[in-house]
Amino acid sequence: MDPTPTAPPALPPASGLSPAVISFLDGELREREALSLAAGLAADLETRCRDLDRSLAELRSRLEVNLAAYGSFSDRVHGSLGGVSAKFAELLSLVGAFYPLSDGGGGRRILGEELPALAKEVARVETVRAYAETALKLDSLIGDVEEAVSSTLKRKHSFAQSSEEVRMHAIRTLGEIEGVITQVSKLRPRWTHLVCAVDHRIDRALAILRPQAIADHRSFLSSLGWPPPLSTSTSANPDAGRLPAVQNPLLTMQGDLKRQYCENFLSLCHLQELQRKRRSRQLEGRNREIALHQPLWAIEELVNPVSLASERHFPKWIDKPEFVFALVFKITRDYVDSMDELLQPLVDEAMLAGYSCREEWIASMVSALSTYLAKEILPLYAGQLEEESITGVRSKARTSWLHLIDLMISFDKQIRSLVANSGISFSLTDERNLQKLSSLSVFCDRPDWLELWAEIELSDTLDKLKADVDDERNWTKKVQGAVLMSGPEDYRSKFLKLVGAPTIQKFLDCLLVRCQEAEGLTALTDDSALIKVANSVNTARYVESVLREWCEDVFFIEMGLGQGDELGKSQAEEGDFDGTVYGTGSGVFDEEIRKLEEFRVEWVEKISVVVLRGFDVSSRDYMRNRKQWQEKSEEGSTVSRTLVDALDHLQGKMSIIEESLNGMDFVTVWRKVAEGVDQSITHGLLMSNMKFYNGGVERLSSDMEVLFGVFRAWCLRPEGFFPRLCEGLKLLRMGEKQVKDSLAGGLGWLKEEGISYLRVFEAEKIAKNRVFTS
Repeated sequence: MDPTPTAPPALPPASGLSPAVISFLDGELREREALSLAAGLAADLETRCRDLDRSLAELRSRLEVNLAAYGSFSDRVHGSLGGVSAKFAELLSLVGAFYPLSDGGGGRRILGEELPALAKEVARVETVRAYAETALKLDSLIGDVEEAVSSTLKRKHSFAQSSEEVRMHAIRTLGEIEGVITQVSKLRPRWTHLVCAVDHRIDRALAILRPQAIADHRSFLSSLGWPPPLSTSTSANPDAGRLPAVQNPLLTMQGDLKRQYCENFLSLCHLQELQRKRRSRQLEGRNREIALHQPLWAIEELVNPVSLASERHFPKWIDKPEFVFALVFKITRDYVDSMDELLQPLVDEAMLAGYSCREEWIASMVSALSTYLAKEILPLYAGQLEEESITGVRSKARTSWLHLIDLMISFDKQIRSLVANSGISFSLTDERNLQKLSSLSVFCDRPDWLELWAEIELSDTLDKLKADVDDERNWTKKVQGAVLMSGPEDYRSKFLKLVGAPTIQKFLDCLLVRCQEAEGLTALTDDSALIKVANSVNTARYVESVLREWCEDVFFIEMGLGQGDELGKSQAEEGDFDGTVYGTGSGVFDEEIRKLEEFRVEWVEKISVVVLRGFDVSSRDYMRNRKQWQEKSEEGSTVSRTLVDALDHLQGKMSIIEESLNGMDFVTVWRKVAEGVDQSITHGLLMSNMKFYNGGVERLSSDMEVLFGVFRAWCLRPEGFFPRLCEGLKLLRMGEKQVKDSLAGGLGWLKEEGISYLRVFEAEKIAKNRVFTS
């Protein structure tokens, strides 16, 4: 019986096969006829599987061999490192015991000669390698720049946009080169030849790139319609109505035109920033601030065509310069806002540090005006003044000159107001900013014009001063006087010395003449003469305080320091052998202040002397009356009539002086008067041969209380200003035993009693004049 046949093995479900297997089967068994080849395909797959298993076994055996070899190699490396460590330890021991070497000097030679030489050679090779790499890198970058510059020269107008991209690529590459050169300059200062060679090639590229960029920018501005017309009216009819506002092309740009202008503006700013960085590196260690800060190129290109268009109108306004200033200020004001709105963000994007588009626009417009004044108007006026000095015929040249100066000062104030209202935060006291924003800066380069201006201003000021001095109404207020100088705050040192010093000296001479006239007529005994001198002192005090306030200003301090250095040098040459300089000052008006102070001190002293002289005359009978000090105590209860008359005279004079003289100098006057009265009574009465009985001492005490009462109107404790008189009264009030002790005790006893102003012989004389009765 035949055995039962076995069933064929079941195939796995298609969902259980991987995508790779399905793809393989689809490729091999694409048609039904290919199923007959399935047995051969299966045999082939089994053969390939056996080959792969055999290869895997071989790889495992090789891996085991390699792992064993690596372990052996690792052991050998570990041993070698241990040997190296041992050698280093031995080398360190040789360093620690350098001289006790026993190998005949071989270790010393290796340590002291071969190792340093080897290290030096390695460093040299590394330096050469770094130099070569840097040179190759820079050469490649510069080649890119030169190729870009060359391609922009060959561009056509239809490829302007691509040309701008090439230029920006060149500028970025130049920035990369500058970064490399900056690092080389800091880290490799000896590579000067490489730096010089690179700078030379970059200079040649920039000599082409910058003019081309500026020319393209000018062409683009012209296509925008810049500069805008100064007036939109072409009609001659004055009744045409109000003119429409002139459109600002910078604000009316739209779309691609605005984008292209911004890109053009940015490329010019990037180029200037690159130039600034190069100059900063090249001027390292020098005064870089002055050389680095240049006007913004893109703003200059906006100002130049506007100024040229404006100057076409200026010649017809030679006799009316106010129209020139008005037009320049109007243009400056009308377009200044667009600088903030459109251009300042571009400057910030270009990272041009320290630049304000508003400030640059204003400064460039002021500079253009100053240039025109220096070329056309001021030389014309100076020629007229020279002709006037030659012919002697007085013309209107001086008036025209002063009128022009007034216009310049007024224009500068308008410009400063325009700057201040913008929120720009920079110091107007900085000299550089001051010159940029002032039309008066034209005098910085023309000292001959400055001297001419000073001469005219001095003559005009003295004429005005004479009229003010002759008007008595100007002398009636304590703190007011004639104005010494007029003009802007930015007078230069030379102008101040040429005009200010002679004016102050002339004014001081006028004060002196007034005081001498008053003194010569009545010796200042008349109240009106005293008031006249007091008013002169007030004026001197006011002028002195104004000059001191000016000298405390930063501008005048810096100016004075410069003059002080020059004065110190000249005086050191003429001084002692040790080079000591005496009396140098740091203020512009130190000499004038000193003269005013001397005048004031002198005449305050004379006022005090006049009051004291009157008191001495009116108190003469009081001082000579011996009988009144010898009366008994019950008869000495009233105040001396003669002293009352003297004090009434003193109080009347002091009231007039207090009303007329300024407070600070009046304090000096009454203190000097108090000191003089103290000395007068002490020496004329207490230290004379007068004999003081008990009643006389009481009368003298009452009299002195009345005297102190007069001065109590100006201080709380007037006794402190009569120290000798009070100490003399103290001695007279002592008992008989105390007086005898004082005569025997001398200086030590006086100190114990608190008597310090009177000397011993003076105290003894006063004590001997005391008469005691039972």
